[in-house]
Amino acid sequence: MISAISWIPKGASKPVPEEAEPPSKEEIDELVKSGALERDDDDESEDEDGDMEVDATKQSGEAAKSSKAAMSDAKFNDITDGLRELDMDNYDDEDEGIEIFSTGLGDLYYPCNDLDPYIKEKDDDDSEELEDLTISPTDAVIVCARSGDDVSQLEVWVCEESDDGELNTYVHHDVIISAFPLSTAWLDCPLKGGEKGNFIAVGSMEPSIEIWDLDIIDEVQPCLILGGIVEKKKKKGKKTSIKYKEDSHTDSVLGLAWNKEYRNILASASADRQVKIWDVATAKCTITTEHHTDKVQAVAWNHHAPQVLLSGSFDHSVVMKDGRIPSHSGYRWKVTADVESLGWDPHTEHSFVVSLEDGTLKGFDIRTATSDPAAESRPSFTLHAHDKSVCTISYNPSAPNLLATGSTDKMVKLWDLSNNQPSCVASRNPKLGAVFSVSFSEDSPYLLAIGGSKGLLEVWDTSSDAGISRRFWNFNKPRRPQPGS
Repeated sequence: MISAISWIPKGASKPVPEEAEPPSKEEIDELVKSGALERDDDDESEDEDGDMEVDATKQSGEAAKSSKAAMSDAKFNDITDGLRELDMDNYDDEDEGIEIFSTGLGDLYYPCNDLDPYIKEKDDDDSEELEDLTISPTDAVIVCARSGDDVSQLEVWVCEESDDGELNTYVHHDVIISAFPLSTAWLDCPLKGGEKGNFIAVGSMEPSIEIWDLDIIDEVQPCLILGGIVEKKKKKGKKTSIKYKEDSHTDSVLGLAWNKEYRNILASASADRQVKIWDVATAKCTITTEHHTDKVQAVAWNHHAPQVLLSGSFDHSVVMKDGRIPSHSGYRWKVTADVESLGWDPHTEHSFVVSLEDGTLKGFDIRTATSDPAAESRPSFTLHAHDKSVCTISYNPSAPNLLATGSTDKMVKLWDLSNNQPSCVASRNPKLGAVFSVSFSEDSPYLLAIGGSKGLLEVWDTSSDAGISRRFWNFNKPRRPQPGS
């Protein structure tokens, strides 16, 4: 499945990413000590209250030992077959008509391939490989958080736009990550020096936040980890004892939001009911708030007032906090179901929308908010958008009032929110299963990336839809011309 999608601004990626250096002995020793390379095959299972089930643990351990034994037998058979095929007993016997040691031109050493007459098409393979690795400044880049049965990874996709409007998308490279990803946020804070970088923050089922350098291929470790577990101790018949890093989340990281104005600031939302503000430059948590009573699913910074943060929770509430007034308790809006996603309108600082587990979409205007907990702020509109949970939303950055929604009912819909009277402009079943993430591009704002339960990525050119062209024609700007066109 694809659980999260992030667009990378055009020109932010290095034209040719660097190859990762192999880990040093000290780094490998550190990985071994931390347990990152171990597989918890005989992890003790816990019941709903967290108590250890000893019998289940024994069965699990026996099953794991049986599985390991089967793998060992299979490896032994593979080795045996390989040795039989090599026929090592007759290895020294010379085949008739074949000279083992030759002389003449075949023994000549050429200092470079260009001088070797026996190598044909010397530079073609290298040039093709370099061309495949090169990311043009006009290419759109998308990072997908993808999980399969055996592995979780970040896939870096390149989306090429041709002169005739056709899209060519392909996986440029991927990054293996340690846990099931739940949220991503791109950031350009220069963690490795210089003016800007190209990084992706990943929230997962673990309490840590990993930050990866997208300009490095075949990297095995994140360049930065925020929070996380220091150590785990298992005691027979008792709960597992876990020690966390200072100021770490203690449960899954469900939502992330990077602050584009204060580029070293990252907000995180967690199942531990907390919202944290991180300074990625120092790898420290600067603020922790506990204004929700259940899992916090999503966070978002205001585009026009970057000190203002919105958070949505399973406690059926949305809370707005203003960093300029730290002593203020914030403003709270009650909703009718678990919050799945939320977003600020990029075209005004006063409006936001929130999507809910019951299939509804609600819009709010913060100018009508009240700090009186007894008073209830009414939504600007309430819309039954989908038949099932609305997992994801995305505002169009260029066309005011254009919003995309995705749902577990497998549909993607485009809405015109003008005058707080939403109307469906277009809808589509992209055949991706349950839709978990949609995101409009900022560089090519009518391109909508979609990911879902089938683990496939689709990029929908929404400007080709008749309803979008008719309703938003005056915002439908032509694409940037390609080089040489």
